[in-house]
Amino acid sequence: MRIGVISDIHSNRIALEAVFEDMPAVDRLVCAGDVVGYNPWPADCVEAVRERGIPTVMGNHDRAVARETGFRFNAMAAAGVDHGRERLDDDALAWLGDLPAERTVADGRLKLVHGHPEDPDRYTYPEEFSPRMVAGEDILVTGHTHVQGHRIFDEGVVMNPGSVGQPRDGDPRAGYAVVELGDGTGGDAVSVEERRVAYDIDRVVEAVREAGLPERIGKRLYDGE
Repeated sequence: MRIGVISDIHSNRIALEAVFEDMPAVDRLVCAGDVVGYNPWPADCVEAVRERGIPTVMGNHDRAVARETGFRFNAMAAAGVDHGRERLDDDALAWLGDLPAERTVADGRLKLVHGHPEDPDRYTYPEEFSPRMVAGEDILVTGHTHVQGHRIFDEGVVMNPGSVGQPRDGDPRAGYAVVELGDGTGGDAVSVEERRVAYDIDRVVEAVREAGLPERIGKRLYDGE
């Protein structure tokens, strides 16, 4: 089974469209959360994920837009949360609010979380991935850090597909991954292809400005930070 893996779209419709166009043929798509936040198009991105029936878990920005949260946000993130609340209708807000903290697909072989299996708000970078994070699945997908990477263990693979809408690993191109679930179990049964695709950042910067969002939200995209 071939699965397209996305995360941290963060209301960046232009980047999401580029990822969908670039992605090779897959059997299904999954998303590790944060569909909304930061950028100008929360409604478009929610609609794109929902109309494709993409299994998705709740990110901290999704939770903040849909309901109250104790997560601490900086000024840029807070502005994106307020923008999302203003632009989403009740149906979209309810969908966000109903997203689970974790879910499994592919007969339990792939597990989705946003931050860490023990804490959805915990930043877990690729160098911190460990076999202890795997609990019977062949592949654990995380998001939250916006840093692309994966590690293969005997117990299984732990991976972050990178951020579609706001990469923070020094590469401004939208990040995603394609995984192949083969025969067998654990790390030997999984292959991971990390992919990047360029998109029109200028359009996002202009839309950020027109939406009255902090200009830094758009300009940071040029540097992948």
